Amino acid sequence: MGHCADLGRSGCCRTGGEVADSGARLLLTPELSLEDHASLRIAVIGAGPSGLATGHELLERGFTNFTIYEATDAVGGTWHIHTYPGLACDVWAHSYTFSYAPNPDWSASFVEQPEIEAYLQRCAREFGLEPHIRLNTRIASARYQDDGTWRLTSDSGESFECDVVINGMGNQHTPLYPDVPGMDDFEGDSWHATRWNHDVDLTGKRVVIVGSAASAVQIVPEVAKVVSHLTVLQRTANWIMPRGRKTYSESRRRWFRRMPALIRMTQRFQRFLMGFVHQAATLGNKRMDDFEKRVMKFIDATVPDPELREVLTPKSRYACKRGLVSDGFYPTLMLDHVELVPEGLASVRPKGITTTSGREIDADAIVYCTGYRIQDFDRIDIVGEDGQSLAGAMEKAPETHKGIATPGFPNYFFAVGPNGLVLNVSYFITVERNVKSIVRLLAQKQAAGARAIAVKPEVHRAYNDWMLTQFPLFSWGHPSCTSYYQDAEGRAPFLFPGNFAAYEKLHEEGGIHEYEVR
Repeated sequence: MGHCADLGRSGCCRTGGEVADSGARLLLTPELSLEDHASLRIAVIGAGPSGLATGHELLERGFTNFTIYEATDAVGGTWHIHTYPGLACDVWAHSYTFSYAPNPDWSASFVEQPEIEAYLQRCAREFGLEPHIRLNTRIASARYQDDGTWRLTSDSGESFECDVVINGMGNQHTPLYPDVPGMDDFEGDSWHATRWNHDVDLTGKRVVIVGSAASAVQIVPEVAKVVSHLTVLQRTANWIMPRGRKTYSESRRRWFRRMPALIRMTQRFQRFLMGFVHQAATLGNKRMDDFEKRVMKFIDATVPDPELREVLTPKSRYACKRGLVSDGFYPTLMLDHVELVPEGLASVRPKGITTTSGREIDADAIVYCTGYRIQDFDRIDIVGEDGQSLAGAMEKAPETHKGIATPGFPNYFFAVGPNGLVLNVSYFITVERNVKSIVRLLAQKQAAGARAIAVKPEVHRAYNDWMLTQFPLFSWGHPSCTSYYQDAEGRAPFLFPGNFAAYEKLHEEGGIHEYEVR
């Protein structure tokens, strides 16, 4: 990956003319010329799906003076950072793409990490984004200046001044470890799933996996193939659907290449099925009962032990916790050398772990599949107007206006902020919707000759007060639910409380009239 040769210590990339070089299609608003767009200096943080979607939209709309800052050595975001065994997307492959970049070469209906990472890196090239990407540059802080600009500082001490910051960092990066004593005393190898230690060979070893949710259901079947004994700690059971993964023959992939309409038909059908997930998360909808019955049928068919079936049966309603898919997790638990322990972790000993019941289990290695800090806004020290800290504001109330902006932080946007994801479409579709709104706002800002725009506090408050009335309609937002979808104060700042049609309508109705123009 390359980056702008003239990137200085006090300015964002200036890349005039690169739109023509990349072949991107210019879609300028009638009020603006290319020069008007190019004068706006934009910093995009993160080169994962969100950052790439942002870069694509900027080029499409004629904004060429931007840099995508990526902390790691390659494009891909979570699909570059995470490399644990069995890592795959739980959304159908043809739906897990940019709408404008279908991939006829997926190997199966569900694909694993290497294919997704390669797809994203190919998109970066084909979108013409490589000249705008600066790798190995971790932004450590961003501070709003009195003149309406932002000053960014990297962890190596470099400084960059920009007019607009778009945060495309994603939300599955910061490992969340259990708060138990003794973790540093363990004499074996241990790590979090998000930072898999490939230097350790688990063959023939006794391994404890702490956790039984999204990463665990993918890791357990793979690790079980090589270890001498595998213990899986489960605090609460999850709703796990069969994945039904099917490989695509070369013949079928040729048809996808020759007939793009076939991919579009596949995507429409999959999106129709994803609508069922939204219905299944809606309290009172019969689809919830249907989903729960299907999971129970799956458990009955794969788990002959009635006691284990009981342990694996969730006590919450479907989608209170994230719904999972796996063909191999339940069958793996039936193996003689694999044991599911329905308890939490109480402490770690030098030779193993102690469960909440006091049972001691010896181990050679411990893998923590304990999730991520979803609302980790302190990853970057972001300071807005009047010295206001973004991390402090979000800790108090993790809220945004339509998932993209928050008061007190002019010219600062989230590609996916709190409540900026929709359950019945893939991540890519929601991100595209968000960045489309952001870039439209930037065009309106330039047309108005504004130095800065910031969402109006009263508009932001009204929107978030409305959402509070909608959360209890869904299992993941109901007060009876306890999961990472909710914070310690009972807020549900992860998903939008509605379907994509409603979300898109809200965005289409939005615009610069919802913002203070300065």
